Amino acid sequence: MLSMIERGDDDAREIGRMAYPRSGRGYTVGLTGAPGAGKSTLTSAAIAHLRSLELEIAVLAIDPSSPFTGGAILGDRVRMQDHATDPGVFIRSMATRGHLGGLSLATPEAVRALDAIGRHWILVETVGVGQVEVEVAGKADTTVVVVNPGWGDSVQANKAGLMEIADIFVINKADRKGVDETRRDLTQMLDLSDLPHESWRPPIIATVGSTGEGVTDLWDAVLEHRAYAEEWGLLAERREFRLREELREIVAQRLGRRARQICTGERWDALTDEVVAHSTDPWSAADEMLAGVDA
Repeated sequence: MLSMIERGDDDAREIGRMAYPRSGRGYTVGLTGAPGAGKSTLTSAAIAHLRSLELEIAVLAIDPSSPFTGGAILGDRVRMQDHATDPGVFIRSMATRGHLGGLSLATPEAVRALDAIGRHWILVETVGVGQVEVEVAGKADTTVVVVNPGWGDSVQANKAGLMEIADIFVINKADRKGVDETRRDLTQMLDLSDLPHESWRPPIIATVGSTGEGVTDLWDAVLEHRAYAEEWGLLAERREFRLREELREIVAQRLGRRARQICTGERWDALTDEVVAHSTDPWSAADEMLAGVDA
């Protein structure tokens, strides 16, 4: 099913049509952060904690696309192999397929399909690509930003968008030096962010993913954020925004496919030759190409 969703063909659209009216009960938690922050190890520890609570969960690990096949690198599955035989855990690696933010258009459809079949807790771990995936904020109900002790220049991190997307900060690998300094940096950034008094202030949780230390505190923070978002209507707002953005992406993708179809054939070749020969300008050529096209 998810393979068909990734392909994005007619079967994917049919799955989406069937899943949509059956979805809406699932809750999505996004984990993001720079490469090496230990997101996969932390996710594995979170899985163990959720299973101890007898919760059935699904994990989407958004991996770098293979330059050869376009498929997902399965490193995350290797790290989470302790849960591979647990019927209460579903783990799937999905390829970014070159999508700038690290999340393909297939991801919300995959989340919706998992929701429709009864996986009401869905973890989405995103790839680190040198910049924080700000886009994940629009794909998750609660966004967890994972950093390490001695995480570097806080000003650069702020510019990268951490403050805008984080609902919860996690200082992972907290058994290393520099935890207090990192907590102080994050606290100062939050103090300077001019959050309204009544708004949610992201908590800062210290964890050690390899041992599971702090994971209970992290999950408690997720539950607190969910309760706050539901009480103040923020969850409904975020989900509405997500659907609007998804619709916009679908329209843009379909128009892009239509544009590629238009830009072929003898007429396209002739107009291109005219532009190259400077007998017409690119804008006039585009107007002629689009004339009469029902986009």
